[in-house]
Amino acid sequence: MKVLRITTSLRSRITFFALVVLLVAAGNAKTLCAAITEWPSQYLSGVAPDIRNLKLALKTRELGFDNYAVMHSGVTMSPLWAAEHLTRQNLLSAQGLERRNSFHHEEQLPASERAELRDYAKSGFDRGHLAPNADMPSERAQEQCFSLANMIPQNPDNNRHVWAAIESSVRGMVKRGGDLYVISGPLYLGNTLSRLNGRVFVPTNMFKIVYDPRTKRGAAYYVSNEQGEMWQVLSISQVEKLAGINFFPNLSLAAKELKLVLPDPLEHNDRY
Repeated sequence: MKVLRITTSLRSRITFFALVVLLVAAGNAKTLCAAITEWPSQYLSGVAPDIRNLKLALKTRELGFDNYAVMHSGVTMSPLWAAEHLTRQNLLSAQGLERRNSFHHEEQLPASERAELRDYAKSGFDRGHLAPNADMPSERAQEQCFSLANMIPQNPDNNRHVWAAIESSVRGMVKRGGDLYVISGPLYLGNTLSRLNGRVFVPTNMFKIVYDPRTKRGAAYYVSNEQGEMWQVLSISQVEKLAGINFFPNLSLAAKELKLVLPDPLEHNDRY
């Protein structure tokens, strides 16, 4: 596993403003930072995303768990993405499992690069899952998904309502239609970003990309990290431009612009 680090001298010169620039300047950089994955089963054709902007790759570490993989950023102290190969069998196995809120810091990460429970305490933000608990088919997998390496600071109303409905809607798609590849992540847009406890960056937006290997189409749910029920559907290529990450390197641009029809999460999900 390769770990990209910045030198001590460079780190001392990077200010908070510069870190913000690293996150929001994702753009269309031509240089690619390919992720060599040890968990190919979670990705379409076993190919992990490429980080287009090398600055986003600073202090990144890929972590793999039983039923999802994340690319963790030691800069934001949260994931750049979480990837899942969702199967009908796994979701059937997940039904009936009791939820245990076993939130914990991630021991695989250095203390200087990971979120801690105290960062979220009394912050007003939820510890928002990227790979959700209800996707996990075993008690072990559920425990793993409560790692803070799988969490972002999320508006409580957003996390518990529209985002939960989106998660449930995607599970409904799998149960009705079959396996899907899902990549969820945060976005940091604009010039002003906040941090929990001066450490964990708070995303401005979130996305959940859904790709159907049968129809060879994909699309993304896109929401702001704020109260309300507003949501949009974007193409894969639109999300990639916002994130500065090539989430499906083996797909052509034309394929990424073909939108999969996503159901209205407030009307078609398995939760309500």
